[in-house]
Amino acid sequence: MSAIRHVLAVCGLLFLASVAQAQTTSVAFGNMQQDTSLPVEVTSEQLSVDQETGVAVFTGDVVIVQGEMRLAAPRVEVIYSEDQSSIQRLEATGGATLVSGEDAAEASRADYDIDTGLVVMTGDVLVTRGINVMTSDYMTVDLKTGSAEMQGRVKTILQPQE
Repeated sequence: MSAIRHVLAVCGLLFLASVAQAQTTSVAFGNMQQDTSLPVEVTSEQLSVDQETGVAVFTGDVVIVQGEMRLAAPRVEVIYSEDQSSIQRLEATGGATLVSGEDAAEASRADYDIDTGLVVMTGDVLVTRGINVMTSDYMTVDLKTGSAEMQGRVKTILQPQE
């Protein structure tokens, strides 16, 4: 009987893997919904501010924390609203890492729109969820709902449970 269960489990994993190689895959990301109205804390080695354009550039081991979410990159550009009263978005470049709960994602770039709570990651996206790994060309994470959508060539490696 356990041999039949093992064969069914392997068939199920193969089916899930073939579905995951489709062009778009939706997955959960993070262990909770993120409150995007929380303060954004930025730590870096250097800061450059252009008062005319309303752009601040953080460089050198930049770490951004908002609630349970953490975004790290070598360079992060902060774009403020026209009246410079609030942050519109963060653009992390040079290799970005997004961590929420037990889940982590890496990509060449991550753009975080504060108002919508969306993080768009592009360039060799790698997501780690426990022992399972997924890759794609492009991923959008909705921090408000805790969900993500992976697009492009999506590949999933599922580890069998013993």
